[in-house]
Amino acid sequence: MAHLVPTGIRTHAQKVCSLYKRALRNYESWIFLQTDYRYEAVLLRAEFDKNKDIKDLRLAKQLLIEGEQKLEKIMHPSPLYFADSPNGVAYERHVEPPDWVLDYWHPTEKAMYPKYFALREKRKLEYMKLFDKQFPDAQKKFDTDH
Repeated sequence: MAHLVPTGIRTHAQKVCSLYKRALRNYESWIFLQTDYRYEAVLLRAEFDKNKDIKDLRLAKQLLIEGEQKLEKIMHPSPLYFADSPNGVAYERHVEPPDWVLDYWHPTEKAMYPKYFALREKRKLEYMKLFDKQFPDAQKKFDTDH
């Protein structure tokens, strides 16, 4: 599965929450003792809570920018990643094969799962009809191009 890039507009609150979470993850990369990590996490939360009631959006935005810059300065050179996340050691280790692979199964293999392949063929026909209905000129364009 391709790594999905978030799209759309993020609110100020979402940006602050993202900064907080990235800062916590950064502390996880630097600090190995759980007690030291919890201490730093509590201090970080206190710093964020101190500014949570600011109503002036210009000041809040400035604090967010300063927080981003501060995080950039203290970023770990080799941060920890979850194993299955992008850059993790097991990322895309077990790739799920695409559906078209089943089209190349031998008939004796398909015979072991008759209900599944009967339903699959029915769904494929439904999908082809839906595609032709949505894009009526697609086949004509394909024939003229090739």
